[in-house]
Amino acid sequence: MKRCLFLLAACVSLALSSGQAYAQRYLPGMKGVELRGGFAGGSEAPVNWYTGFAVSGYTKKANHWVAGAEYLLRNYDYRGNPVPRAQFTAEGGYYLKFLSDPTKTLFLSIGGSALAGYETVNWGERMMPDGSTLLDGDAFIYGGALTLELETYITDRIVLLAHVRERALWGSSLGVFTTQFGLGLKFIIN
Repeated sequence: MKRCLFLLAACVSLALSSGQAYAQRYLPGMKGVELRGGFAGGSEAPVNWYTGFAVSGYTKKANHWVAGAEYLLRNYDYRGNPVPRAQFTAEGGYYLKFLSDPTKTLFLSIGGSALAGYETVNWGERMMPDGSTLLDGDAFIYGGALTLELETYITDRIVLLAHVRERALWGSSLGVFTTQFGLGLKFIIN
């Protein structure tokens, strides 16, 4: 009788599972869709923030690649008025897993990415409210990013991401480096 109840419970749990066993994580060929966002360069008033979308895939040895797009809005103060700097960037990168727990629930990776995109300062408006002219203008930007990323599985198909990233983008007239702190969700699609 105990054997029948055990088999019935096993069948029901397999039927209700998401299609992957608990240990089937970070397998070669698995792909995911990421939604991420957070703060950029501190949190001043108004808040500097970013958001992004990416597709990632896992390779051998539990490493993964990332391809995506990101929008960053950072504000600078000019005589009490915020001057927005918006960046639209595309990313391609590779992350190396260097730490995980035995249950394959928590992973720590470090990665490098190439970035390219466009930056607009004050949405292209060069005239300031007090009549002065803004010398910084719109530009194409290029560079890279170094990222430390923590992934923890909420379920077998939903992953919570936390990351710290340092971006270095040349071509901008307002500065090269931007630090980002953020969270994200990754949905495993196969």
